[in-house]
Amino acid sequence: MDERIAARAIRPAFSMHPAWLTGALACVALALFAHRIDMQLPMRLWGQAIRSPDLDDIRQLVIYGSDLPRLVVCVLAGALLSLAGTIFQQVLRNPLAEPTTLGVSAGASLALSIALLFAPQWLFAGQSWIAFAGAALGMLCVVALAWRRRLAPVSLILAGLLLNFYCGSINAVLIVLHHDALQSLFIWDAGALNQNNWDAPTTLFPCLVIGAVLAAILARPLTTLSLSDERARGLGVPLRFVKLGALALAVYLAASVVASVGVIGFLGMLAPTIVRLTGARRFKDRLIWAPLFGAALLWSADEIMQSLTGAWAGIPTGAALSLLGAPFLFWLLPRLPARPVVPDTPSSMTPGKSPKMSFSIACGALVLATAVVMALALGASAHGWHASLGHDAAMLHWRGPRVAAALVAGLMLAIAGAILQRVTRNAMASPEVLGISTGASLGLIGLLFMTREAGDLLQIGAAGAGAFATLLVLLALGRRHDFAPERVLLVGVTLGTALSALVTVLLASDDPRMSGLLAWMAGSTYDVSARDAAVFSIAAIGLIGATALCVRWLDILPLGERAAASLGVGTQSSQLALLLLAALMTGVATILMGPFSFIGLMAPHLARMLGFRRAGAHLAAAAMLGASIMVLADWLGRNALFPLQIPVGLVATLLGGLYFMGLMIRGKAAI
Repeated sequence: MDERIAARAIRPAFSMHPAWLTGALACVALALFAHRIDMQLPMRLWGQAIRSPDLDDIRQLVIYGSDLPRLVVCVLAGALLSLAGTIFQQVLRNPLAEPTTLGVSAGASLALSIALLFAPQWLFAGQSWIAFAGAALGMLCVVALAWRRRLAPVSLILAGLLLNFYCGSINAVLIVLHHDALQSLFIWDAGALNQNNWDAPTTLFPCLVIGAVLAAILARPLTTLSLSDERARGLGVPLRFVKLGALALAVYLAASVVASVGVIGFLGMLAPTIVRLTGARRFKDRLIWAPLFGAALLWSADEIMQSLTGAWAGIPTGAALSLLGAPFLFWLLPRLPARPVVPDTPSSMTPGKSPKMSFSIACGALVLATAVVMALALGASAHGWHASLGHDAAMLHWRGPRVAAALVAGLMLAIAGAILQRVTRNAMASPEVLGISTGASLGLIGLLFMTREAGDLLQIGAAGAGAFATLLVLLALGRRHDFAPERVLLVGVTLGTALSALVTVLLASDDPRMSGLLAWMAGSTYDVSARDAAVFSIAAIGLIGATALCVRWLDILPLGERAAASLGVGTQSSQLALLLLAALMTGVATILMGPFSFIGLMAPHLARMLGFRRAGAHLAAAAMLGASIMVLADWLGRNALFPLQIPVGLVATLLGGLYFMGLMIRGKAAI
């Protein structure tokens, strides 16, 4: 994708001026606000409630101390995020850049969570600066990850995805381990706008004033960034200083919002894009209209969420806006200019000479057996390290199902990742990156809403159906771009973000069935019983057997459709069957340990690095590696911080994420 897409990516599709759309949204929000206030208080008392509320009238106190601050926070937060997104897109020349996709919001949120737990006294010194430090560190990590590829749009978005996975999984496990202290953190982190005083508005208003003044000062040099770097330098613009200053300003604006109201996704991308579509083509025009439109959009969205009743009344506006913004992003993706499609067929995916199959399987089985024995026999206790070599039946009774669950989940994710990478001819495809694991989670949560008691087979079916439905949507959207690897990846990232927002909305509802899902979302295997381990092991054996029958297809499909057709392989039917297998495997793994993990990305990549090129050898090596890593992750989670238990999904995410970040920094990640 050309790096200069921001200057010409989207052409105006409407003749209306941004003022018309902004005014319409503001009128809708004002009407909803007036209707809601009128139900609480007669109109003749509105002026008194705003100027000096009667201390004996609880209705006036609620309007003055809660409703009005929430309205002002919506306007200020919407303007700040939209201004930050406009600056990010101009500096990085990437219309998909915004605080959420760049990891800025995730870094700020994680910094605040850690400070709240381990150094709450720092919050009194100014939580905005703690959020800014976390956001700046997150932005630096994303830039470092994408630096080798010259901050190309796809690399930036993928680096932001990695960081979001990291910060999201750590935040989830912090909530699980410190539930009492962080009981309301999950709702706040999802973008709740509830207010009970004027602290947030008084904090955000100076930030907006400072941001507007500095943006006006930087407007002229930032406008030249629509040109190439050479032409900008020829006009005397100090590019390094301007880019660094503008990025620091945008990070500060986004961090101030996260510190006050939590994470609000997609708004920093929606507002600048929509005002550009409605005629604000110049950067100076977008600096004016994007904050105004973003303020009106967030205000109207918040009023709509407040009008809901029942279990959905408490859903955070930020999560709902992320969910509503995803379809717009799907509409936006096809309108980005694309470079010519070049089939991505890495040499490691084509048939070739692999290490001896029998020897590699024997070595992999030995490593896996060693990991299993260590996980079963060795562990920490109150009296130090303890080894139980078969005589401690009670200990094996507790450890056995967990080890079996980790082994099965590692096998399934690794094989599913290898299948996806070979079918899509994209070395970065995996259940986690493409949003398939989140789709499986959504299917399982949907089943939980429909029935309180569901058997193992019904759970596998629901999770598999959610994963397969996600795959079908991914294929339908990717077909429009001839399955260009970077486009499929962007569609997968967007789909995963949308499904994650939907899961957050469900978890944020008042339904009591959702409260027990937080530990599972963090990747916990604590509740796996011997019966569960046996059932899912049998399911894994069946799925592995079915995959063995499709090995020939996996050798041929990476060669392309013409080569496959000449060898008698129907591409559509074979791809559909393989993707169904990958979906079922992802569903099994998701049921056992939740959606967090990088095993589906890391294990196949490691197998290719070791020289396993043919499909059979690649699948076997990836399966052994994935199972071994997951078993070791479970052992580390049980013993690293004993007596605290770290969910295996978090440990796997940390190990896999660090590995892949290292590959991106060295420029060896195949994108």
